[in-house]
Amino acid sequence: MTRISGRIVTPGAVVPGHLDLDGGAIVAIVPDDAVGDDVIVPGFVDLHCHGGGGHTFTTGDAEAARKAAAFHLGHGTTTVLASLVSSPFELMRSATVDYRPLVAEGVLAGIHFEGPYLSHARCGAQNPAFLRDPSLSEIAELIEVGDGAVRMMTVAPELPGALEAIGLLRSSGVLAAIGHTDATYDQTHAGVAAGATVATHLFNGMRPPHHREPGPVVGLLSSATACELIADNIHLHPGMLAFAARSAGPERAVLVTDAMDATGMPDGRYELGGQEVLVADRVARLAHNGSIAGSTLTMDVALRNAVAAGLPLVDAAAMAATTPARLLGLSETLGALVPGLRADLVVLSADLTPRRVMRSGAWI
Repeated sequence: MTRISGRIVTPGAVVPGHLDLDGGAIVAIVPDDAVGDDVIVPGFVDLHCHGGGGHTFTTGDAEAARKAAAFHLGHGTTTVLASLVSSPFELMRSATVDYRPLVAEGVLAGIHFEGPYLSHARCGAQNPAFLRDPSLSEIAELIEVGDGAVRMMTVAPELPGALEAIGLLRSSGVLAAIGHTDATYDQTHAGVAAGATVATHLFNGMRPPHHREPGPVVGLLSSATACELIADNIHLHPGMLAFAARSAGPERAVLVTDAMDATGMPDGRYELGGQEVLVADRVARLAHNGSIAGSTLTMDVALRNAVAAGLPLVDAAAMAATTPARLLGLSETLGALVPGLRADLVVLSADLTPRRVMRSGAWI
C-alpha cells in the first residue's frame, strides 16, 4: 500500500487528505485536514502534441516519438496522442505502422492527424504543399493499418468530401475534429451534424468571429463539441481563454499543448512539416512568414496559466485530464482521482509546480 498526502483534486472538490494506492490503482481517499500544501492532480491527458525535448512526432520516427513522450511525461503528461502535421500519404501510413507498437505498449495513447485535409486560407503553420481535399480511401487505409492506433483526425468541414470523411471517422470510432477551417457558421454545424466532436485549438487557424457571420468559433462553442484551448498566453489571451472555458464548461473545454520539438529547448532554428521554424522567447514562428508554429508549452504550465486566468483548480484539472480522457474513451481507466482508476497523478507544490509524477502506480 502506498499513501500520498496533500490537497487532492477530485471531480468537483479539493479534498485535504491521503490518497491510498495499491497495485497501481487508487483504492481510497481518506480526508484529513492535517496535510501539507502539496496539490495532487490527475495525470495530464494531452490530445494535441507534436513533440518536445528536441524530439518530434511529426516524422514518424518511433524512437523520437518515445523520447518526446518521455519528455512530456516528466511534466505530468501521463497520456498523450502523437500529433502529426499535414504530410504526404506515404509518411502518414508509415508513421501509423511504426507507432502502432508504441500504442500497444502504452507509450502513446494513439495518433492524431492534424491534416492534410485542411483549408489553404487557414493553414497557419501547416505546409500548404501537402494540403488536399479529404480522401476516403486514404482515411480508410490509415484506420485499417492502424488497427486502433488512429484516434483523431482534424478536417476542415467546408472542403469537398469533408462531411463524408467526418462520417467515416465517426463510424470507425475515430474522433473527428474541426480545425484549420474557413467554414461559415452553417458549414461548421454541418460538420458537427456529420459527427465531429472536437474543435482543434479553438480560435487558432480559424475564420475570426464576426457579429454577422459567427464562423467556426461561435459555431463550435454553440455546439456539443469539445474545444481544445492552447493555454500558453500566446495563442490565446488569458481573458479569451477564461471566456472560452467558461462558455464551453469544464466538461467540454480541453487544455492542450500543441507543443513542438523545441519545447524545453533553447531558442533557435527548428523544423515542422518541412518548414523552418524560429523560436525566440518561447514563441515558435515560421521563418518565412511569421505564422505561429505550434507551441513550447507543457501541460503543467497550461494548468497554471488556466488557474491564473481565473478558472477554478477543479475545473482546470478536469480540462487537463478528465475531459480529454473521456473523449478518448478512457474514463473508466484514468483521468480522475477516484477509487478504482489507475494511479496516474502529479504532485504539485503550492504554486502548482510539479514535484513528482506517477504513472500506473510507479514514480517517474
